Amino acid sequence: MADPRGFLKHTSKELPSRRPVALRLKDWKEVYEDFSDGKLQDQASRCMDCGIPFCHNGCPLGNLIPEWNDLVYKDRWRDAIERLHATNNFPEFTGRLCPAPCEASCVLGINQDPVTIKQVEVEIIDHAFDHGWVVPMVPDVQTGKKVAVVGSGPAGLAVAQQLTRAGHTVTVFERADRIGGLLRYGIPEFKMEKRHVDRRLEQMAAEGTQFRPGVNVGVDVTVKQLRLNYDAVVLAGGATESRDLPIPGRELDGIHQAMEFLPWANRVQLGDPVLDENGQPPITAKDKHVIIIGGGDTGADCLGTSHRQGAANIHQFEIMPRPPADRSPSTPWPTYPLMFRVSSAHEEGGERVFSVNTEEFVGENGRVTGLRAHEVTMNGGKFEKVEGTDFELKADLVLLAMGFVGPEKPGLLTNLGVELTDRGNVARDANFQTSVPGVFVAGDMGRGQSLIVWAIAEGRAAAAGVDRYLMGRTALPSPIKPTAAPQR
Repeated sequence: MADPRGFLKHTSKELPSRRPVALRLKDWKEVYEDFSDGKLQDQASRCMDCGIPFCHNGCPLGNLIPEWNDLVYKDRWRDAIERLHATNNFPEFTGRLCPAPCEASCVLGINQDPVTIKQVEVEIIDHAFDHGWVVPMVPDVQTGKKVAVVGSGPAGLAVAQQLTRAGHTVTVFERADRIGGLLRYGIPEFKMEKRHVDRRLEQMAAEGTQFRPGVNVGVDVTVKQLRLNYDAVVLAGGATESRDLPIPGRELDGIHQAMEFLPWANRVQLGDPVLDENGQPPITAKDKHVIIIGGGDTGADCLGTSHRQGAANIHQFEIMPRPPADRSPSTPWPTYPLMFRVSSAHEEGGERVFSVNTEEFVGENGRVTGLRAHEVTMNGGKFEKVEGTDFELKADLVLLAMGFVGPEKPGLLTNLGVELTDRGNVARDANFQTSVPGVFVAGDMGRGQSLIVWAIAEGRAAAAGVDRYLMGRTALPSPIKPTAAPQR
């Protein structure tokens, strides 16, 4: 516990201010201003003596939140990062990108604003990097065991760091030209600048993790070579099959999946030579009428990116009704609340349209010019058209941001012969091992589309399973107990 009366002295949650919209739309830097240590310590002091810290259970990683809140309040920053790193390999990622289910389960949040957990988390790790406290943790002994990790998103990186520190020789394969997975090319710069990824990769490389970008496992490296050269394999390639919208006109040019659109903006920020003679990336929202279909985080990423590229106007469609302003009774404390949220991208403009279904894309000369849609209502768990609500909207660029349906099957998964679940994900046992001995899976490839905090948690748990498989036992911590892991 921090200050026993902190939650009475500071009754409201406070966050750093966002930079003015007009200013931040001129660059791709993160949107938040600096937050003083004094204000942060006031917020940390709101962590109360709740008796049972539900935030531990709300966080898939089991972060020791009251402990590092107390340490920040007492100005013991170095101790705070030690407690934070004890459960979370990459707090600089979760502190920027996680939707904070821990805050939703905060006991103080029953009748007040919850503790500002996520902001305390990110300030601890940034403070640690600034003071040089994040250093390589090189293992004392090498086991002689070799592990291949396929995929370099948060799950793959967590697996790799844990196993490297356990003394195994770990190689991370990534088919993109840079390491980072969705952290690199799926998350816009204004949500997380890629310098945060790069400095963590530097630490991992110094610890001994080997990185091989630009290698498509299953094509450039065969399954036979993989099994021959490594004692264990971890599949962490994510759920990369995007949900499509197979309606009339889908074949028209100008209709793209979100992950066909977002990486180009990141590549521009990384200095890649991808711009055309007009200084634009291959897919751009500049001067276009943009419609984003999908109201989640990926849709918001497309929204913020389109703003910065100079779209003429933007509509964001969501088939679900607008959530209530406050926590819905259907999601009581301590569950993650269904409620209306305004991200930094929504604050920047665009029109959000709820309870709408797109029924047809229209176009001329093979290119999309608009779409036809109508309002819907929910009846018995099914969407029904509201008669007389048909409308047509102009569109030069349509972005599909409706989520992901699972991992890609052809190539690696097919050649490995791993069993799949009814939902098309890679099946695994209580130790995260697939139906193929020595082959494990972590993150969205086995779980399905989920949160970054779940990816890291599964990466840590899978690492413990691999270490146990290789050595007969393990000392690696696991936030997911073997008996609680999904069964095949």
